[in-house]
Amino acid sequence: MNHSTEGNWMYELMSRLYPICRSITGDGVRETLQIIQNHIPITIHEVATGTKVFDWEIPKEWNIIDAYILDEEGNKIIDFKDNNLHVVSYSIPVDKYVDLDELQQHLYSIEEQPDAIPYITSYYKERWGFCISHNQRKILKEGKYRVCIDSELKNGHLTYGELILPGNTEQEIFLSTYICHPSMANNELSGPVVTTFLAKWILSKPRKYTYRIIFIPETIGSITYLSKNLEKMKERVIAGFNLTCSGDERSYSYLPSRYGNTLADKVSLNVLKHKHPDYKRYSFLQRGSDERQYCSPGIDLPIVSIMRTKYGEYPEYHTSLDNLDLVTPNGLQGTYDVLKDCIELLEINEKYQSNCLGEPQLGKRGLYPTIGLKITPEEVKNIVNFLAYADGTNDLIDISNIINVPVSDLSPIIAKLYDLQLISEL
Repeated sequence: MNHSTEGNWMYELMSRLYPICRSITGDGVRETLQIIQNHIPITIHEVATGTKVFDWEIPKEWNIIDAYILDEEGNKIIDFKDNNLHVVSYSIPVDKYVDLDELQQHLYSIEEQPDAIPYITSYYKERWGFCISHNQRKILKEGKYRVCIDSELKNGHLTYGELILPGNTEQEIFLSTYICHPSMANNELSGPVVTTFLAKWILSKPRKYTYRIIFIPETIGSITYLSKNLEKMKERVIAGFNLTCSGDERSYSYLPSRYGNTLADKVSLNVLKHKHPDYKRYSFLQRGSDERQYCSPGIDLPIVSIMRTKYGEYPEYHTSLDNLDLVTPNGLQGTYDVLKDCIELLEINEKYQSNCLGEPQLGKRGLYPTIGLKITPEEVKNIVNFLAYADGTNDLIDISNIINVPVSDLSPIIAKLYDLQLISEL
């Protein structure tokens, strides 16, 4: 795979997925997963309506064919086929005439963003509604309006995709992303497309760890997946990433696990510190995606989020302004590269032990100047400092953090020390 073109391929996949109307259940989710299945060999699972999953229950399945509002002259003032954000997700079917006062009770707009159509959901309480730009809402006239939502709520299934890639060990790295939002590019589709291409890359490489990769509806999907797989995951998952909001070109964001002290936290901070030091660090108190479930008490998985602009922190969030113009191939490529760096570091991360009692004589091995200099060369400092902390208690990330040297600079040093049998992996 040509490394410089992944961003374009991800953007192309996003453009194909963008028009699909997705929700937490339904045919839009199935269609999305089937398209992803053309790229990577995910298994598609379905869980029936009414199934108990921890404290929750799988809701009815929702599908929609069409929706619109007509004025008294028969003009279509809102059309679901123009933008699938126009309908409140999970709206019950309706076909009736209402006056303007009643219609206003079922309309949603954002006064501060008068040109944007908001994204509104009502998954767990039956209602109907339309979303509209505030500018359009202000010019609605008194009169009768026909409101029609051709939707269906029925006993059906929640659908998700799963890919398990076995490695040399049963220890797992976990990647999770969600596929439940309609036409929004950064908040929704950037996560699935980056995850898809990370999976393609992982498939192409030898790997130490097993990879558990899932495409789920947010919240109810992670709860459902945990209810079926928690015991195994608690035994095997050593680090994981929740992928969302991955496609703009603004600065990177990091949201930690509940206590911020897991291997996933450690590797994320190391990569961001050395490659993107202007990243923004959030508190777990500012969580809002599936890390809520993965890091809940009793679950306690080592899961973090590395994003571009965090959900809720950019003005286009949950509106029609989160479109294909907001996301770029370069933005997607950057997030892909950061997650790839984290995975590569996890794959090579080991604890090291010096094989010498005391500091080894480096000069006779060509690693130290044989003449005294006023300034010690940087690589020599790094070698000496690496050996000082190669005491069997620190892994590569620990040593990189302690001596403040990127892992990329330490890798050739480690190779030399191995060749000279000065260090061992534990």
